[in-house]
Amino acid sequence: MSFKDLKLNKPILRAIAEAGYDNPTLVQEKTIPSVLEKRDVITSAQTGTGKTAAFALPILQLLYDKQDAPKKGKKIRALIVSPTRELAIQIGKNFKTYAKHTNLRSSVVYGGTSIEPQKDILEKGIDILVATPGRLLDLHKQDLLNLDYIEVFVLDEADLMLDMGFIDDVKKIERLCPETKQTLLFSATMPYKVEQLASSILTNPIRIEVTPTSSAAQNVSQVLYYVPKKNKIELCLHLLRNTVKGSILIFRRTKFGVDKLEQTLTNNGYKIERLHGDRTQVERQNALADFKRGKVNILIATDVAARGIDIAELDAVINFDLPNVPETYVHRIGRTGRAGEFGNSYSFCSADEKPYVKTIQQLINVQIPVEDGHPYPLDPKAKPIVHKKQGSKYKKGRKGEGSKKKKKRWY
Repeated sequence: MSFKDLKLNKPILRAIAEAGYDNPTLVQEKTIPSVLEKRDVITSAQTGTGKTAAFALPILQLLYDKQDAPKKGKKIRALIVSPTRELAIQIGKNFKTYAKHTNLRSSVVYGGTSIEPQKDILEKGIDILVATPGRLLDLHKQDLLNLDYIEVFVLDEADLMLDMGFIDDVKKIERLCPETKQTLLFSATMPYKVEQLASSILTNPIRIEVTPTSSAAQNVSQVLYYVPKKNKIELCLHLLRNTVKGSILIFRRTKFGVDKLEQTLTNNGYKIERLHGDRTQVERQNALADFKRGKVNILIATDVAARGIDIAELDAVINFDLPNVPETYVHRIGRTGRAGEFGNSYSFCSADEKPYVKTIQQLINVQIPVEDGHPYPLDPKAKPIVHKKQGSKYKKGRKGEGSKKKKKRWY
């Protein structure tokens, strides 16, 4: 199938041809016709499958067909809500690429930066707005944007949106839009909460599942290392020196963990960038740009900061901390081995993470090969260290004073 078969108009076809798009991906083949029919759609597909074009191209087509209709100035007619600034910026760039031969205007608004330039753009009028929830509601509260004319509402990366605690904001934004709007929901995974949200905001939706969340990328070699938690950094250095080469994305569970690993690797001579929520917008954009340009070859990130970011030609993923949600594992390793290329994933498992391995293997229905021949093996009998809460053994002092051990009393 070609893009022409999807009945897209000439200006859009010309733009995507110039962008190097040859044939539509599976998610685009399945989603674009339903969107063009103005149906509500719920699509489950992993990052890297072409989700953005799956909703951006038909939205541009629908708005283009009506752009000559009489109206007083440009009003926002399509709204795309994204959980992170990086993803919003990326979606905005894609819209501009696809719309370059049309008169349709788009813009992006997000927090962590001055609101004044965003106000100016909104005052001039746009057709398509890509936004993060917090900044969108701030602008609406200040009466700087009007959502009364929204024709298409897109919720992208819905599972991450809920994980980040945006559920109330999303529902509020949805209610600010007209009831007659067309709603599209895209998500890498479909947990129960996303299903609940979909049932509350979509009307008789078409359901599209392209890559099942239980399916690990076929072009990715997976290896599991059992290692004591205290030796994970040493194992990481060992692999970087002897095994893992090229462009590498390392996942850590926390911001503190990202910073700690970045400092250690930098002290060992590696060129590192890091990505997490405590860095400013400019710092995050520069970090990603340096990694994409090859100025540094290692990027350390949290799941939230890295979600939805498109990184081409990624050679390897290291799961320094295993995720406690098995679908997240699939999502992580799916960032390498794209476009017919082969990739590698390396996962570190400490004693307390063994249950995560079990749920991951149950989900993907694959036993991940274990590498025993490394310098920091985990004792098979090792059990996770359980840190007892202070309150279980110690009595709290008055107004934060030192605690005293309780004396046993026999009655």
